[in-house]
Amino acid sequence: MLKIRPDRNIGSNIQKARYGKGLTQDETIAKLQLMGIEISRSTYAKIETNRINIRVSELIALSKIFDVDFNYFFEDLTL
Repeated sequence: MLKIRPDRNIGSNIQKARYGKGLTQDETIAKLQLMGIEISRSTYAKIETNRINIRVSELIALSKIFDVDFNYFFEDLTL
């Protein structure tokens, strides 16, 4: 079975957007949970450090929380 590696910049772009809004990981997780996205701090940290892939629903929710265009997360993506 082929394992797909996480894209390198998505996590750092998520982190950059979070910093831009002045939010902590805990605050971001709380906002996600209010939107119906159940996610643990450990899982969220792994997303920001590119250790696991993120779901599209989580990306959409984060784009709303951080008030950024969905495409922001894909800027400077290296293939």
